[in-house]
Amino acid sequence: MSPFVREIAPDYESWLRCLARLGTPVRVHFAELFLDPEVKEAVCARFGLDRGLDRSKPEYPWQREIAIQRFLGYDYVRCGVDAFPMPLKRHSIADTAAMARAGGRAFVDNETGPITNLAEFEAYPWPDPAKLTTAALEWYERNLPDDMCVVGSGGFAHFAEYLTWLMGYQTLCYALFDQRDLVGAIASRLQVFYRQMTRLLLEFSRVKVLWGADDMGFRTSTLISPDDLRCFVLPGHAEVAGLSHAAGRPYLLHCCGQVDAIMPDLLDTVKIDGKHSFEDTIVDVITFKHRYGQRIAILGGMDMDFLCRADEPAIRQRVRQTLFACHPGGGYCLGTGNSVANYVPLDSYLAMLDEGRRYGA
Repeated sequence: MSPFVREIAPDYESWLRCLARLGTPVRVHFAELFLDPEVKEAVCARFGLDRGLDRSKPEYPWQREIAIQRFLGYDYVRCGVDAFPMPLKRHSIADTAAMARAGGRAFVDNETGPITNLAEFEAYPWPDPAKLTTAALEWYERNLPDDMCVVGSGGFAHFAEYLTWLMGYQTLCYALFDQRDLVGAIASRLQVFYRQMTRLLLEFSRVKVLWGADDMGFRTSTLISPDDLRCFVLPGHAEVAGLSHAAGRPYLLHCCGQVDAIMPDLLDTVKIDGKHSFEDTIVDVITFKHRYGQRIAILGGMDMDFLCRADEPAIRQRVRQTLFACHPGGGYCLGTGNSVANYVPLDSYLAMLDEGRRYGA
């Protein structure tokens, strides 16, 4: 049985108009950067979404993705190039979430990564951008239902994140003082890599939006100085956004943390078309919509801590309050503040979506 009182059909063209702020949509549109695999599995198991699909076939993950996204009310599937190797230094611990991850939860080493000097930079097994493959995108290009589109994302535009992941955050901070040539070399290599990836994504007509993901801040500040972000990170985002705009597609950015210091850069230099990732302890989504909603789309914003702790009536009330403030005029899509992580109670997530479907009906 569906947990939703109102059934909706995907309409990616209306979703794109909402992103472009071209008037109040006839219904609420949703947006999530991703759902954890454990959440997808739980949704499929509870509602039988993959019943009748053959798990042994190579297209099964893509067929299942369409079924999940349509059931939940999204107008798109999220897809990027096929997996590419980018070895990092990781640590794993047991996952204590209700929908626990098999094998535990992995974290990138905070102190050192695989590249701490120029010799390690030269020896690192960088993926060859000319050898990127696109089996999933090719399948969606042929088989995605006409009322849905592809959001080009997944392993995409991690300019700041790969600097910290490849070097280790602590090593990066030191290197910004005494090995700036190394930081610049990594940044340049990443820009070449993502330039090719962007061009590849834009070759597919079903890809209507590019969505980069690059955390640049924490609760009170940017992770490195705004000037260093302008030097080593934002030029990469400006290039992929420019390529996306030249192809007639918007460029959305997921970015966690307090990034007020670089918002003028994101708006005027990078020229993002939408901002995602909000945390109440930094800025709530309604406040952010009032500040920037005349210039860009605002995505998500249902605080993760709130979703984990609040009861269903409180979640529904907050959804209504958020939509009352953010839905008129377009430029807002309902969703979590970050992603549908496996520690978010599934019923709380479904209640958020159901209340969004009810709004204005």
